[in-house]
Amino acid sequence: MRLLMAASAALALSAPAVQAQTPAPAAPQSTQQGGPADVGLLPGAELSADCGGLNNLAGRAWCVTAQLGQIGALADAYIADLSSKNWLAAGGDENRVVFIKRREAGGCDGMQMVAFYDTTKTAVAELPAYLGFATIPGDVCAAQVPVAGDVPQ
Repeated sequence: MRLLMAASAALALSAPAVQAQTPAPAAPQSTQQGGPADVGLLPGAELSADCGGLNNLAGRAWCVTAQLGQIGALADAYIADLSSKNWLAAGGDENRVVFIKRREAGGCDGMQMVAFYDTTKTAVAELPAYLGFATIPGDVCAAQVPVAGDVPQ
């Protein structure tokens, strides 16, 4: 699943600005060595404790940075690394990948990876870009209970 490659290529060619969706609030993440659930600092990435000061992600996500022209390849490296740790890229869009991982006791853990940059600046290959990682609270595989008054379709 190469959702972020097309986004990175488009950004490097100065396509329209892309805004990241803010991940769901997550438990505070380590900003020293590794991020949430199996995410660590891969070659080519630098830790960005403040997530570039963008999208209100500081303290809500664990972020890494690289140049915009390299962020697609870095995203692919993270997807491959997480896949090797039994995380399945289960969905997303051009700038976001949703991962799930089955729990031994049943149910699933969830995590999001979003790609973003400062859209107030011109998109050039050397511009800092970011990947933010955040856990999705709860069991993402649990059946949703209908709310009283909901009508099945």
